[in-house]
Amino acid sequence: MRFVSVAQMRELESQANAGDLSYDRMMARAGKGLADAVHNRYWAKDLRSVLGLVGSGNNGGDTLVALTHLKHEGWSVKAYIVNERDKNDLLISAYLAAAGGLADVSADVSFRKLKIWVKESDVILDGILGTGISLPLRGTIPAVLSAVSSVRSNPVIVAVDCPSGVDCDSGASAEECLKADLTVCMAAVKQGLLKYPAHCLVGDLAVVDIGLPKSLPAWKEIKGEVMTSQKATALLPRRPEDAHKGIFGTCLVVSGSVNYCGAALLASEAAYRVGVGLVRVAIPGAIYDAIAGRLPEATWLVLPHTDGVINADAAGVIRRNLDRVTAMLVGPGLGFETPTQDFVSFLIDKTDLSDSSNRVFGFTDAKREEKKTRQAELPPLVIDADGLRLLAQVKDWPRKLGVTAVLTPHPGEMAALAGLPVDEIQNNRIEVALEYAQKWGHVVVLKGALTVTADPSGKYTVNPVATSALATAGTGDVLAGMITGLIAQGLAGYSAAITGVWLHAQAGILAAEQLGGSTAVTARDVLAAIPAALKTTTGIQN
Repeated sequence: MRFVSVAQMRELESQANAGDLSYDRMMARAGKGLADAVHNRYWAKDLRSVLGLVGSGNNGGDTLVALTHLKHEGWSVKAYIVNERDKNDLLISAYLAAAGGLADVSADVSFRKLKIWVKESDVILDGILGTGISLPLRGTIPAVLSAVSSVRSNPVIVAVDCPSGVDCDSGASAEECLKADLTVCMAAVKQGLLKYPAHCLVGDLAVVDIGLPKSLPAWKEIKGEVMTSQKATALLPRRPEDAHKGIFGTCLVVSGSVNYCGAALLASEAAYRVGVGLVRVAIPGAIYDAIAGRLPEATWLVLPHTDGVINADAAGVIRRNLDRVTAMLVGPGLGFETPTQDFVSFLIDKTDLSDSSNRVFGFTDAKREEKKTRQAELPPLVIDADGLRLLAQVKDWPRKLGVTAVLTPHPGEMAALAGLPVDEIQNNRIEVALEYAQKWGHVVVLKGALTVTADPSGKYTVNPVATSALATAGTGDVLAGMITGLIAQGLAGYSAAITGVWLHAQAGILAAEQLGGSTAVTARDVLAAIPAALKTTTGIQN
């Protein structure tokens, strides 16, 4: 689903109208698509009556067209005119010819008929206002919306393009807005719908194709997308029946310390759950006995440490053990101690401490020490959690990372990397993610409600999910492991990031459903729900 500003949408429609697609034809397609969306979603649920709240603009026109089609599909339809329309309106004439009921707010004292019709309706189409509003709402519209809300019934609310009273650029909203169960967007999702507070009002999102040609010049200026299950399915690696583990890559997870043992386990298992062939876990030797038996599928690289945290000597050990590694995660549970800061600095500086890097840790490492004296280049990187704060202390780190990395900060970590206040980041999530992805030359996954993933090329994707099921310790480690596992299987960093973010969010939702609410969800529950998230996304048993 494309993601646009109000100005971009108007330009698209203007260019289409200047060509072979008139505004009238766009409206005809929009109304038909809206009718199909309502019919396909709700007819099987035995919903049969629909009331359209009709404004004077395009959304009102879309609503009238949809009501006319729904009448022909067997629905009982009524139209309530909230803003005066042209007396010679052909859309009203076509609607009346289909024998639909009609009322006008100007003749409805105290909204008596409106309230009766709301009570009698299974579905309400909110087509009063569109993208060109200014707040606060004026005239009779606030009273109409309040009258609808006052009726003690429970109709399904379907917003036409956007809930009436939402600013489709800023996400601001009027207090009278009706909370939609479904918002059917015309051609593209308007950017304000995935900002707060508006996002609380939109419900599920669907997009109707109104026939805009793909060749329109304005499309080239639009870089934003909204993630969908279809997109995730298209990006997920194929899994042939005759595959072996080598086909699905090897990821190296560099993580853990005496204070944060579990992070290594969460990230590593998450990589396995998204299909990677082999996970190597690089941890400080002090925690090996505590966690190695908890993940028997992994192989282990035991690193030198100081008081239980990875130290600078580990940089050389990592570099001499990168054969066949197709992606590497650095960060979960590392801690912030000085020895670990030195490790991160030396790792990305490609510094080899010759006196100490020849030390032997573990049987596998000993064999490789005999065979290798040259340090390998780093594979594609994912940097998360403590690794991001440590990275922020390294001078010129964006250049030193080399190949495009995936950075997965929450707002606090983004503040440390970018030197911005958290409030500024949260108030401008898309703009900040885009600016710094381009400035740094790396993919930025700005986590949180409605996670934004930005690419250095200028494109970005918003994940249309917000759930408190993910607001618990360790879920970020799970996400980092998932993204790393997808990169290890051959996905480019940006594709792996948007796919991992989608699956992670779906796993959170499914975990909450299984437990009866989000309060009790832990990171391990999210891990356990990854197979179900894959199945619901693709329709295929993983």
